[in-house]
Amino acid sequence: MTTTTGRTTKAVLFHETGGPEVLEVTEVPLPDPGPGEVLVRVEAIGLNRAEALFREGAYYYRPTLPGSRLGYEAAGVVEAVGEGVTAYVPGDPVMAAANFDFGTYGVYAERVVLPEEYVVARPEGVDAVTAAAVWLAYFTAYGGMVLTGGLRPGDHVVITGASSGVGTAAIQSALRIGAVPIATTRGEDKRKRLLELGAPHVVVTDTEDLVDEVRRITGGAGADLAFDAIGGPGFARLGDALRTGGTAVLYGWLDPRPVALSANWPLTTHTYANGALARTEEGRRRAAGFIGSGLRDGSLAPVIAETFDGLERIADAHRLMESNTHVGKIVVRVP
Repeated sequence: MTTTTGRTTKAVLFHETGGPEVLEVTEVPLPDPGPGEVLVRVEAIGLNRAEALFREGAYYYRPTLPGSRLGYEAAGVVEAVGEGVTAYVPGDPVMAAANFDFGTYGVYAERVVLPEEYVVARPEGVDAVTAAAVWLAYFTAYGGMVLTGGLRPGDHVVITGASSGVGTAAIQSALRIGAVPIATTRGEDKRKRLLELGAPHVVVTDTEDLVDEVRRITGGAGADLAFDAIGGPGFARLGDALRTGGTAVLYGWLDPRPVALSANWPLTTHTYANGALARTEEGRRRAAGFIGSGLRDGSLAPVIAETFDGLERIADAHRLMESNTHVGKIVVRVP
């Protein structure tokens, strides 16, 4: 049975939905880890767009208010383990596996108690800031494009929202397996940065026609795969840009309007839920192997847009995330 020792820890809570200003740093009880649980001292937190949607009340499940937790992704060190835990011992560097309800187990905190299956080992030699930016973005890219979409060497893949944390991870992941990423961004200001990050092709959708550009890049054939974070009516144009029999994977809904499908049939469409794959031992094992080997050989290197120091900067970090001016992941270090 989990017991409370009287100790507390700082955590970020919110009591109503809204903008970044609703986030509060609060002292909360810190229980001992129960059977099958681990206590983790958090060193760094990686921000994800889903957390802004959850804070606003626009995510696919809603927060339980007042006092909702927040946060999917963190890196830290095991401080204690509960009965029956054999995979980890105090001192082990770990990451949150982002396969939980973050309204309950949110990792925006100095210390968190998590079930063992919600934790994965941190790759050897990887610092906390890098680790906090790695797991969810690269798991989503690998799980969505490769395990779900079937991306293969030589394939062309259209990656929307390419300047985001998942977008930059998707560019690197596609290159690592020998595919050809076609990155999309709305504004011209991010084209140069995406090219510097290794994208061989960038389409600026505010000024260039997506379908025409993809057809030009692929010699008229169309792309093999679309990997989309946006959804909405624009999803149909992604389907239009695919080859006959191509595949579209939708992993987000930044555009809350109904998703439109292309009439460019035959077309395979998948919706991808990262948590569903992360809750399986096989999914975590495959992703950990891909991510760990990529970090070791240098082909995967998370792009850090900005690092903030202290839980008190969480609201500022959310404001930057919502500005859409950054490229890569936003990380908050926890002293």
